[in-house]
Amino acid sequence: MALKMDVLDTYQPIDEALADTLLAEEIEKNNKKIVVLDDDPTGVQTVHDISVYTNWTKDSIAEGFAEENKLFYVLTNSRGFTSAQTEKAHKEIAKVVDEVSKETGKEYIFISRSDSTLRGHYPLETMLLKEEYEKNTGKKIDGEILCPFFKEGGRYTIGDVHYVKYGDDLIPAAETEFAKDKTFGYTSSNMKEYVEEKTKGAYKAEDVTAISLEDIHAMNLDKIEEQLMAVENFNKIIVNAIDYADIKVFCIALYRAMAKGKVFMFRTAAAIVKVMGGVSSIPLLTREQMVVKETENGGIIVVGSHTEKTTKQVEMLKENKQIEFVELDATLVKDEEAFEKEVERCLSLEESYLAAGKTVCVYTTRALITADTGDKEDDLRLAVKISDAVQSLVGRLTIVPSFVIAKGGITSSDVGTKALAVQKANVLGQIKPGIPVWQTGEESKFPLTPYVIFPGNVGEVSTLKEAVEVLMK
Repeated sequence: MALKMDVLDTYQPIDEALADTLLAEEIEKNNKKIVVLDDDPTGVQTVHDISVYTNWTKDSIAEGFAEENKLFYVLTNSRGFTSAQTEKAHKEIAKVVDEVSKETGKEYIFISRSDSTLRGHYPLETMLLKEEYEKNTGKKIDGEILCPFFKEGGRYTIGDVHYVKYGDDLIPAAETEFAKDKTFGYTSSNMKEYVEEKTKGAYKAEDVTAISLEDIHAMNLDKIEEQLMAVENFNKIIVNAIDYADIKVFCIALYRAMAKGKVFMFRTAAAIVKVMGGVSSIPLLTREQMVVKETENGGIIVVGSHTEKTTKQVEMLKENKQIEFVELDATLVKDEEAFEKEVERCLSLEESYLAAGKTVCVYTTRALITADTGDKEDDLRLAVKISDAVQSLVGRLTIVPSFVIAKGGITSSDVGTKALAVQKANVLGQIKPGIPVWQTGEESKFPLTPYVIFPGNVGEVSTLKEAVEVLMK
């Protein structure tokens, strides 16, 4: 059942100043490195001045461990992977992280950061990490914490049900377009039932521990800590949350339970990462903070996401008459020769616009293209082929754009890692709530160029247009 946004005002206020003080004390006492495995590049949408590595070589992981920050990100891009690719990547990462941990004497915590609308390889990813962690460290993981709350994107968990904000309404997640995802769909909005559904009954809804909003808002820290202390056998804990203050209260109890020896795995959206890592809040970025190398060339926007929200955002972007639009006909993807000609046509148009100082938006045909085999992994492979073409529209550029914006998780990962060849980026902050900006490294195709990672499922209809206008001169 849908709720109205004003339901968020019915809970007693939390003494956030007290929560901040208590949380800072707990974070200070915890010296474990938080390693965030991000299944697409959008997960840095709540942090700033944090490193994200696009590979998991031993050098990269060692560099992450050596940083002063409590956390660093490893971009796996596994939401665009098959199950077999996901398994391979997670086993490799777990092995390297443990090797570096042993060499540095610094323990670690894994957070599997995924989609706030509950899509992704779950429970596969956290089960793999659990098995590898237990094998490598000899320690048992007592429980798994699920926290899909993400305020910037309008994702709230209330009464164990996860909601997505549409205007003034909160719609149960399973009733949204995201739940109909061809690869990662689901039918349960109640997080307890979601766990049972996704684990195929291995973990029962009635055995899931729920941290209630009532206990959080009463700052009933002892009770929450007791709930966490009682969890065993990798059972699941879901966190109800409607604001960052809720996550802060939960994390105080969480850190106290961990200090007493409890070990947890995390499957979360972006919000709890910021809180656990003690990352401060900063204002939205200005053009001056993002564009450090001025050029007369235009910027480029690439759109691969097919969500209804993205389509509406692109339509509104077209109201800006200073932007040129190029449509890539993705329906040609099954004809290799025709598709390559289409990519070359788009690339030629882009280059001419950029050189003339115009910003260009290249987007794929809005129709969702499937393999027609009924196999989800065939659909995923086709999506990857289209995404490869989209990223090549940045990767094959010979003109340096003033900025790059990529719309959609898989698209933004491919543009970042393949087209721009980023090995390590610094997260500058956010251009709009929940929309992160990387500053590309010296090793990348376009060094120090602002790279805006715009999730397919974030923002209002006008947000893409507004973000672009921040960057345009």
